[in-house]
Amino acid sequence: MLEISPDDVLNRLEMDNPWWVDSGKIPYVNDPKRDYFDKFFQLVTERKIKRATIMMGPRRVGKTVILYQIIGKLIEVGVDPQKILYVSMDTPVYVGLSLEKFARLFQQRNHLDNASETYVIYDEIQYLKNWEVHLKDLVDHYPHSKFIASGSAAAALKLKSQESGAGRFTNFMLPPLTFAEYLHFSGIEEDLIIQDPLDPKKDETGDIDALNQAFVDYINHGGYPEVVINPAIKSASKRYVKEDIIDKVLLRDLPSLYGINDIQEMNRLFTVLAYNTGNEVSPEELSQSSGVPKHLLQKYLDYLEAAFLIVRVAKINESGKHFKRQRQFKVYMTNPSMRAALFKPVKDDDPAMGALAETAIFSQWFHSPEMDLIRYARWSSGVGCEVDIVKLGADLKPVWAYEIKWSNTYFEQPRKLKSLIKFTKTNKSENISIGATTKTMSGEREVQGIIIRFFPCSLHCYQIGRRVTLNR
Repeated sequence: MLEISPDDVLNRLEMDNPWWVDSGKIPYVNDPKRDYFDKFFQLVTERKIKRATIMMGPRRVGKTVILYQIIGKLIEVGVDPQKILYVSMDTPVYVGLSLEKFARLFQQRNHLDNASETYVIYDEIQYLKNWEVHLKDLVDHYPHSKFIASGSAAAALKLKSQESGAGRFTNFMLPPLTFAEYLHFSGIEEDLIIQDPLDPKKDETGDIDALNQAFVDYINHGGYPEVVINPAIKSASKRYVKEDIIDKVLLRDLPSLYGINDIQEMNRLFTVLAYNTGNEVSPEELSQSSGVPKHLLQKYLDYLEAAFLIVRVAKINESGKHFKRQRQFKVYMTNPSMRAALFKPVKDDDPAMGALAETAIFSQWFHSPEMDLIRYARWSSGVGCEVDIVKLGADLKPVWAYEIKWSNTYFEQPRKLKSLIKFTKTNKSENISIGATTKTMSGEREVQGIIIRFFPCSLHCYQIGRRVTLNR
């Protein structure tokens, strides 16, 4: 039987690294850049700390595109193209080859040695068994090389990088598109947003109706760069998101990673979660609705969260304290368009818009360090006993809280925000900032001596996305 020769591997490497011959031939460099690009570039070029940088995230959020754009930027700032290697580990001709084999071939082909300051990029690294052991060894034995890796099988990447890469790997999460990025990629950001260069919280819009329509489009189609950029994919976004993203994770990635035998169980559970995004659920309810036995439920929820399909948010009571036992929690899709892909796109007046608007706003926070301090409050099963989003301070006391509404009703009748008012009084109004989103209205209202700030939901979603990426 014929074996793949080193020459064949080298020929493929030369094909995949065209900048070795012509530095102008780099794919995707002219595509729009994610707002996360500069953050990632800083990690890639950091050489004082000897660590590999691992970019992980859901499928189809633009990881490979960013890697090529990083290569373009490196060459632009003066890095020798001969010192940059890109390897896509899912290439068939590379099956069975170790990471070090690529590094050695790279050195031989470009006449480099271990003292050369090189950049070595392994895309889709999860296709190599025990990749974390190989990568850690390279970091230890090639001190002048900077290693960068990416992968879509986020559950395994996160677990293995934490277990085996402690002190050697720096993880970088790339989420789906923020609403701000969606507007930018769509080419309508400048038309709809008046930016404050110093403070995203002061960004405004000159056309709230048009911004709301873009927000509904984002909920139905946003999150994935290809859907936004390519009109053909956008017109078939329901099939694209379901088949190319959700199904591949549920039916292929997770079963292969964790040996899940009953794939349909996982599929049913995710469908139930998607339909209930933004709602409080309990293990008992989920088990009954999905048919997943309770003893497997926690494990499946962990898998779905590690794969960046869902996020669970913990509950606090009216005093801002955590419950000793978390019997209920809220669940959100990491991207609201997944719900539209599984069921149907929504319109402006759809009853599901409230929960999806809440999901969209939460999705802006998911990859912020502040997400660890975000909760929701609920203290009874009665009406007027829930606050949608609460931010805790370093002392774990509430610093702000607000309700997410897709309606102007509460701006016109602020006394209806009974739960928010009660929560604020219990936690001393002078220590907590409170507000509520609306559909189109902005302003302040005073109720029982409490100032409630109102702001449009779509504009607020945009502001959060920009703040998170700018770290402000």
